[in-house]
Amino acid sequence: MKKLLSLGVVALYIGMTAMTLSGSQDRFENEGIGERLVGAWRLARLEQPGADGKIRNADSSGLLVFTRDGHTLVQVMERNPQAQSPAGPEQYSQGGYEASFGTYVIDERSHTFTFHVEGALVRSLIGKDLPRAFELSGKQLIVKSTRPNEHWRVAWERD
Repeated sequence: MKKLLSLGVVALYIGMTAMTLSGSQDRFENEGIGERLVGAWRLARLEQPGADGKIRNADSSGLLVFTRDGHTLVQVMERNPQAQSPAGPEQYSQGGYEASFGTYVIDERSHTFTFHVEGALVRSLIGKDLPRAFELSGKQLIVKSTRPNEHWRVAWERD
């Protein structure tokens, strides 16, 4: 009897595991663009207005991470920070370094996500929602602000 009960428990466990795995696979297939964002991205190029208003490539490195459960973080370091003027109405970095984390929500139809900042080096960003437009092309993710008065553009890549 004990042997039969043990076999029943094992069979139930295997069945539940199979259902969980197949449910996870279905969830990922249905997420489309959102699932393609998940993971770590390294900074390839950061274009932002200089003090003269002209767009320039900033010599910088960085990391952007999206998790499946809706969390994100970004860190960017300018190698040779210049005198700083915000790239729009918000200042995102301090001393040539940007660091923030929080949650995100994707609108796949409009190819945008909203970053809800929970913590940041620039404390005035905490609690703000930052709307971002994005474009996926191969192994590259292009992100820019949806605000008309912000003129920066970031290219992220991964292997």
